[in-house]
Amino acid sequence: MPDPRSIFVDPTAVRGHLYATPGRLAQRTGALHRAKIHGRHCADVVADMAVDAIPPSRSRLTIADVGCGRGTTTQVLAERLHPCRIVALDLSAPLLDATRSRLDALGAAGFVCADFHRLPLRDSTFDLIVAAFCLYHSPRPATVIADIARCLTPGGTVVLVTKSADSYRELDQLVAASGLDPLAAERPSLYATAHSDNLADLTATTLDVQRVVHETHRFRFADLAHVAEYLSTAPKYALPDQVRADPAALAAALKGRLPDRPLTTNSTVTYVVATR
Repeated sequence: MPDPRSIFVDPTAVRGHLYATPGRLAQRTGALHRAKIHGRHCADVVADMAVDAIPPSRSRLTIADVGCGRGTTTQVLAERLHPCRIVALDLSAPLLDATRSRLDALGAAGFVCADFHRLPLRDSTFDLIVAAFCLYHSPRPATVIADIARCLTPGGTVVLVTKSADSYRELDQLVAASGLDPLAAERPSLYATAHSDNLADLTATTLDVQRVVHETHRFRFADLAHVAEYLSTAPKYALPDQVRADPAALAAALKGRLPDRPLTTNSTVTYVVATR
């Protein structure tokens, strides 16, 4: 069973402080993107897989992006697949507002603030549903996948994306070595419920798995200030209050305890393509 202490499966935290502002998520993903030295952009991979999987006969596509976040993938799907309708859904109202600002020019876009355990979407409605980097927010991801399956048209396609449970373990080790959170390396993975090792099996309970792809993403943080920019938004660690959300203060604390040098870390990103 997943460790109940994992903040990622707390809907109050997901609806509240974890994604209270788009800027917090933008800071975390921005720090990661600048550090990335190997690995394709996930939104582009999702769109490529969707193009490959959807038969040309489905000319008037309907798409749902479940757990859309700030709408990066939603926008790429809209631009690449030209659906007749695309629906972005997220539990965080601020993130959904950010997605709306990206897609306002698309008259075919809809926006739904809802819990993905009970999708307010009609049966057999969508030709393509994407759920990228969100299923690990559920203590019961198989339930979410089953509801996604309900909303697919017969023969419809789903693309699911997650990370490995051991993602960024070098950051865990750094935080533990600094003494700011001595238990950092022992804390539960943020990706405990839906990760690279179990996503295909979870999907196979209700859908026909067509393709599974694992890609290694590698990151090189330039220095401890770059690391602190990421860590100050990461919910995993029990950092002291005075540095918890302050990148400059956290960087200073790290530099006072550790040599200031680059840090390399990895994550496996897993894509599952399945059909109803």
